[in-house]
Amino acid sequence: MGRTNPTYRDALRAIEERWTDFRRALRRRDQPRFDQLFQYAREHADASGLLNHQNPLLPALLSIDLEQEARLDAHEERLEDLEAALEERDNREADCREKDD
Repeated sequence: MGRTNPTYRDALRAIEERWTDFRRALRRRDQPRFDQLFQYAREHADASGLLNHQNPLLPALLSIDLEQEARLDAHEERLEDLEAALEERDNREADCREKDD
């Protein structure tokens, strides 16, 4: 017996195909970003498929949001690490200056 409803992955592929003209009209530098957004949606296709939402674009958008949140978290963590390293370096330099005085 075959499926009566298309899979979420099929629906996502159809959405991406409908947006092909939009992608083509984007500047070349933005086309890989557009492709990455759909990659984010595909990475959460299992969870989105379980939702079986009437509008497959909504789980795709939430999937994209989840991936972008993860990227923001990673960038914030990296920024905090860099700031801590700079502060530690500044403190060491200040200690060295005090010893020299």
